[in-house]
Amino acid sequence: MTPDERTQKIESYGAAHQQLVSALENFPPEMWQFRPAPDRWTIHEIIVHLTDSEANSYIRCRRLLAEPGSTILGYDENKWARDLHYHHQSPDDALQLFKWLRHKSYALIKDLPASVWSNTVYHTENGLVTLDDWLNTYERHIPDHIEQMQANYEDWMR
Repeated sequence: MTPDERTQKIESYGAAHQQLVSALENFPPEMWQFRPAPDRWTIHEIIVHLTDSEANSYIRCRRLLAEPGSTILGYDENKWARDLHYHHQSPDDALQLFKWLRHKSYALIKDLPASVWSNTVYHTENGLVTLDDWLNTYERHIPDHIEQMQANYEDWMR
């Protein structure tokens, strides 16, 4: 990844909370519980998932910086959604926590020297991961889930 590409991704990463909040304004809260199919998540579940994912991202970033060569754990997202009772969790609280987790990681990475972007950790599901890989994954995470929310909305409107 070039330095300019990385800078663009870092800025996109840092703008994710506002992007998410803006997108949510397009989806009426009364449809946030709508499940378009048994194997698809509701918008409510997606919001809580984003925060749990961000909490994992927060730790992974720090391991990449402070403990390169260490191991990071994967997790079963569907099991978390089910067993952590996402529908009983507040989406507003989740959005606030997401905001601060993302902000803290953005502040940490925005001025890093080029040398640390090749740091690696071993991910139990994905193998060797660099800090650049981490950025690619989490910079796309919100836009990907906004697309998922849009698909839910379109199914709800039918």
